[in-house]
Amino acid sequence: MGAILVTGSEGLIGSAFCSLLEKSGYRVKKMDTRASDAGEKGDIRDEALVRERMKGCRGVVHLAAISRVADGESDPELCWQTNVIGTEVVMRAASDMPIRPWVLLASSREVYGEPEQLPVREDSPMRPVNVYGRSKAAAERVALAWRRSGVETAVVRLANVYGSLNDHPKRVTPAFARGAAAGELLQVCGRENTFDFTHLDDVTLGLLSVVEALQAGEVLPPIHFATGMPTTLGELADIAVRLGGNTARVAEVPAPSYNVSRFVGDPTRARELLGWQARVKIGEGLHRLIEAYRRESGTTPTSNVA
Repeated sequence: MGAILVTGSEGLIGSAFCSLLEKSGYRVKKMDTRASDAGEKGDIRDEALVRERMKGCRGVVHLAAISRVADGESDPELCWQTNVIGTEVVMRAASDMPIRPWVLLASSREVYGEPEQLPVREDSPMRPVNVYGRSKAAAERVALAWRRSGVETAVVRLANVYGSLNDHPKRVTPAFARGAAAGELLQVCGRENTFDFTHLDDVTLGLLSVVEALQAGEVLPPIHFATGMPTTLGELADIAVRLGGNTARVAEVPAPSYNVSRFVGDPTRARELLGWQARVKIGEGLHRLIEAYRRESGTTPTSNVA
């Protein structure tokens, strides 16, 4: 069985997923601009390097991306080059391999924009409202075009993934967990803004189920991994404060105009096609993350569980 190439292997999802793949018996090749190993370091826009790394691979899990909405707004060109052109490079390289690998593209709930109805189904209209969301919608179109050209592709859409210290510190869940652990101020960008927070453990298991389906030759429609459970940012902050020992403070600040204000996904398709469902509830997942920050900083752990 050929190896699986994971792009974006150093990120929140990539690092955890590589570990799960290896534990599941797969041979993994890694590629990330942040890798310390020269044999794993690389940019997906470097087509010659992508082709070299892809040799002998049965599949590609394409996670590499500019993955924050704020980063897309601050550097739209880099976001587009990485998320769209980089995906085109990956797909073109796959199509030219002697034995074509399948390609699993990680997309985002941002492609839906501001949904008219909740929960959101995968066939809901794609109306992205920011640079990042538009780049992910375009990357999906690239994947679909290459599927029509004979490359086996699949698309998963991820929603507010959290659950590890290996995350961007300004993303809302790690920011709240770290602030709660340290008794600091939690800044809430829109208390009533509502999202579907999906734990990293659940997401990696979902990705593994897609890999296994692709290995078996199955053809899948787009699938999003979501709990189906709404949590407002105000509720998330309140849970974090309670779990942190009630010493943190909460302040509401204006949300950026490019932020989506709500998303809750319908998990039916993932359950019916993959047998997947989210198992880690937000209270449990946030508690784990707060305790991880406490251990990292050496502060006293708490036993408060939501």
